[in-house]
Amino acid sequence: MKKLFLPLFALMATTSFACTNYIVGKKASADGSVICSYSADSYGMFQGLVHYPAAKHAKGELRKVYEWDTNKYLGEIAEAEETYNVIGNINEWQVTIGETTFGGREEMIDTTGVIDYGSLIYIALQRSKNARQAIDVMTSLVEKYGYYSSGETFTICDPNEAWIMEMMGTGSDRKVEKARTVWVAVRIPDDMICGHANQSRITTFNMKDKENVRYSKNVVSYARKMGWFSGKDAEFSYNAAYAAPDFSGRRICDARVWTFFNRYADGMDRYIPWAEGKDANAEVMPLWVKPNKKLTVHDVEEAMRDHYENTPFSLDQDMGGGIWDMPYRPTPLFFEVDGKKYFNERPVSTQQAGFVFVSQMRSWMPREVGGCFWFANDDGNMAPFTPVYCCATESPRPYNTPGVDELNFSMDNAFWVQNWVSNMVYPRYSMMFPSLKQVRDSLDNSYFCAQKEVEDKALTLDEAARVKYLTGYTAEKADQMLARWCQLATYLIVKYNDMTIKPEQNGRFTRTKYGLGSTPVRPGYPARYARGLAKEVGSRLEEPQK
Repeated sequence: MKKLFLPLFALMATTSFACTNYIVGKKASADGSVICSYSADSYGMFQGLVHYPAAKHAKGELRKVYEWDTNKYLGEIAEAEETYNVIGNINEWQVTIGETTFGGREEMIDTTGVIDYGSLIYIALQRSKNARQAIDVMTSLVEKYGYYSSGETFTICDPNEAWIMEMMGTGSDRKVEKARTVWVAVRIPDDMICGHANQSRITTFNMKDKENVRYSKNVVSYARKMGWFSGKDAEFSYNAAYAAPDFSGRRICDARVWTFFNRYADGMDRYIPWAEGKDANAEVMPLWVKPNKKLTVHDVEEAMRDHYENTPFSLDQDMGGGIWDMPYRPTPLFFEVDGKKYFNERPVSTQQAGFVFVSQMRSWMPREVGGCFWFANDDGNMAPFTPVYCCATESPRPYNTPGVDELNFSMDNAFWVQNWVSNMVYPRYSMMFPSLKQVRDSLDNSYFCAQKEVEDKALTLDEAARVKYLTGYTAEKADQMLARWCQLATYLIVKYNDMTIKPEQNGRFTRTKYGLGSTPVRPGYPARYARGLAKEVGSRLEEPQK
């Protein structure tokens, strides 16, 4: 999602967009899988689990392109003769693509381009059998048709490799630059973890390493032509030339990468000054680090639920979370009081997430089974990740509900039911979140416990039966999750009605000996908030001494 180009505090008056991607190489994961994650964050965004069925297309057939963010019609491109099955952001070959927008130099946007970043992702998924082919497809398409969006970082993975690619246009005037994009792609070492979060992350790169580094022919010459770089080719830094990190790029964006690294790698304290964003001479945080343990899918899910807990950026250090210590902040991120400008921390887990995924790609399994796409249709902290197999030929109804959109609610739709629950919990977080977490974790654990048995059964079937079985299992888990979340919604409104807590015993609400509901507990203010309030009100609300 987009990071706007405006100066830091000019963002106050606009809607900003932001996403987070994490990447785990196959030798950095516990089971040898390549893992990547994506939180699609945008206020007002409504999207379920997209599905593009495999298809054959007639020669000369054209495809209409609509901008993913706005639905604006951009133009037409030639359709591929064959396209592959895509469910969410993974295809039948286990190729997975995510993104975050870093913006970069505004003059580099090509307003005549026909393909935006979102369309580029899904078109590439329909045309690629591996990550390298996806890079070829993406770069050749934008060179032919033009790249409509601002600067973008893409996560591009398959069961064997993980890549990070950064791309920008070269403006709309072809007299200035004939080539339409400048891009670089770098393979993440197999034993490393990586991340990006709306700040360009690629600095210098080895132009001689043809196996692990790919780039456009003009990646350096364009910067020279524009007067943005004058050194030796080996000194060229992509982000220094096209999207240099400023305060917001470090504190609002790179800090989200830092917290992932800090969670699973040693020695990350040295990069706190970088993430704080205020020290111009701070040591630059590396593109990737080696984890101190092998990561599981669950580990990455937990990273997508992060709010900077137990770090210098933790959101529990001020009154911004309200009475019940909500680790979320109202937007916009920036605000002004008495002529002074302030900002809120921006954690990975955020209320504007439309969907979150963790993709698991395994090379040693048949592709129908190897690609498991763990999907949450809301803020990842507030929802379980249900398993979606890459061979699924249908999007489950809770994630693809007819007649439902950002303005039409339905109890049959996962996005809306999960957002209903989330919006009950946000303002009374410390009071209500433990109940949500218990159900969320129970569901997550049930999926992990069932995974081996489900996949073992799938491996006994022929390919057609396997696809049918895993499509059915994907739908079954989505349906069960939605039913359980509907139960949770009604439970929460009963248990926590009117800021009280109804007593329970053995999982059931208790009653008096006369049959009425037991007297609710009135918890009052949490101690930390009560102390702060007492200090603020002073003697005005102090009870007189007897």
